[in-house]
Amino acid sequence: MSGFLFSDEVLESPTNKMAETYWDILVVDDEEDIHQVTKLVLSGFKFENKALRFHHAYSAQEAKAILDTEQNISVGLIDVVMESNHAGLDLVRYIRDDLANFDIRLVLRTGQPGEAPEESVIRDYDINDYKNKTELTAVKLKTLLYSALRAHRDIQTIEKHKMGLERIIDASSNFLKCSNIQDFASTILSHVSAVMGLSDSEIYCAAAVNHQANEPTKFKLLAASGAGVEPSNVTLPENVQNLFIETHNKKASLKTRNEYIGYFPSREGSETMIYVSKDSELHSMDFQLLEFFANNIALAYDNLKLRETVKDSQKELSYILGEAVEKRSKETGSHVKRVAHYSMLLAQLYGLSHYQAEIIKLASPLHDIGKISIPDQILNKPGKLTDEEWIIMQTHAQQGFEILKNSTNEILQCGALIAHQHHEKWDGSGYPRGLKGEQINIVGRITALADVFDALGSERCYKPAWPLDKVIDLLNTQSGKQFEPKLVDLFLKNLEQFIEIRDRYPD
Repeated sequence: MSGFLFSDEVLESPTNKMAETYWDILVVDDEEDIHQVTKLVLSGFKFENKALRFHHAYSAQEAKAILDTEQNISVGLIDVVMESNHAGLDLVRYIRDDLANFDIRLVLRTGQPGEAPEESVIRDYDINDYKNKTELTAVKLKTLLYSALRAHRDIQTIEKHKMGLERIIDASSNFLKCSNIQDFASTILSHVSAVMGLSDSEIYCAAAVNHQANEPTKFKLLAASGAGVEPSNVTLPENVQNLFIETHNKKASLKTRNEYIGYFPSREGSETMIYVSKDSELHSMDFQLLEFFANNIALAYDNLKLRETVKDSQKELSYILGEAVEKRSKETGSHVKRVAHYSMLLAQLYGLSHYQAEIIKLASPLHDIGKISIPDQILNKPGKLTDEEWIIMQTHAQQGFEILKNSTNEILQCGALIAHQHHEKWDGSGYPRGLKGEQINIVGRITALADVFDALGSERCYKPAWPLDKVIDLLNTQSGKQFEPKLVDLFLKNLEQFIEIRDRYPD
C-alpha cells in the first residue's frame, strides 16, 4: 500500500446494501491496494441518504474511457504518478479542457509529493484539493468526501436552477405567442413538465382562473393533464378541486409534500391558480421554479386577456363601421359579418397563418367604408346606374383607401388595402387601378370573392337574392377572369363550410 497509512481508528463495516440513487466516485490509481482500502474505508458512507458507487481506473487512459461514458461522476480521487510521472495532471487537463467538465470535484492524491509540488499544482491545475496519501486517515478521507460532495451538490443545484430558469424563459416566450385561450392552455401542459425536468407521466398539472370576489367553486378550468383543451371542472379529482377552493379562500399559494398550488391575483381582480403534483417529494428548488413559472403563467394570461379585449374591441369597431355603411345603403348588417368569416376561412384554406387570417377577418368588414362618400341617390338607386353614376360609384374604392391609409394600426392598414383592391380583377379589368393577377394583394383577392359570393346571394335594392346554383355558375365562369382560380377552387371544394357560415348569420 506504498505509504498509504491509516490510524487505528475503528472502520465502519462494509455493506452491499445500496440506495436507489448514488454518488458516483471515480478512483484513479495504479495500485490495487489503494482501490481496495478506499472502498473499504468508505463502505458505509452516506451523504444526504445516498450511498457511494465506485468506478475504478488503473491508469489515466482507463479513467478517460470511464469519463467519456459516465456523465454523473461527482468526485474524482486521482493519483498523480501512474503510467507517467504526470499522468494524473494530464488527466485533470483533459477533464477540464477537453471534456469541459467543471462540475466534478477533483482531488489529487500522491505518494510522491516531490514529483508534483503542492503549491505549483494547486496554482496551475483546476483541482479542488491536494493530499499526500500519508495524510489520509479514514476520518480525514471521509471529511474530504463530505466537503467535495457538498460542493458538487451546490454546483448541481445552481446548474438545475439555471436550466430551470432557461426553460421558464423559453416557455414564457411561447406563452407570448399564444393567440387565444385554447393555445394558452395547451402551452401550459406542454411546458410545465419541461420546466421541472420531468416526463409528463411523472406529474399532474391543472390551471384555473376565477375572480377574487366570486364563489370559490366558480373557477374556470383552463387546462388539466390528460384532459381536453376546455375540460370541465368536474373532470378534476376532488382533492384538486378542494385545493383550488382552499387557495381561493386563503388568497395565497399552498404547498404540501408533493403538491404545489400557486395563487396569483391581478390588479383587475382576477386570479390564476396553478396546481402541480409529483409522484415523489417536491424539493425547495422545485417550489422555487414552480413559483417563477406559475407567476409567468399568470402574467401571460393577464396579457392574453388584455389582447383579446383589444382584439374584440377592434372587431366590434370594424363591424360597427361596416354595418353603418350597409345600413346607409339599406343593406343588411349581417353582410359584413359573413364576409369577415368567409374571408378568414378562405385565408386559412389558402395557407395563410392563423394570425394573418385573423387580421383579414377583422379588416374585411371595412371593404366598403368608402361608400360613405357616395350620394344617397346613387347608393340607393333601385335601377341600373348611368355611366356617370357608375363612375361616381367606383370612387368608393379610392375613397375607402384615403380614409384608412394613414393609420398605423395593422388592422386598419389591411382595411385600407382591402377597400382599395376588392374591386380589382384577376384579368386586370377591375378598378380603380386595373391591377392584374398577383399585383392584387392576397387580402384584396380573398375579400373580393367573399364579398361577391355574399352580395349575389343576398337581396339588394337593385336585385333579388340569387339562388345558390346560379351563384356557383358565376364563380366558375369568373375563375381566371374576376377571381384567382386557386381561390375559386378552394371555395367550391369547401362550399359546405361557407354555407354553414351563411346560415349562422342570416339576414
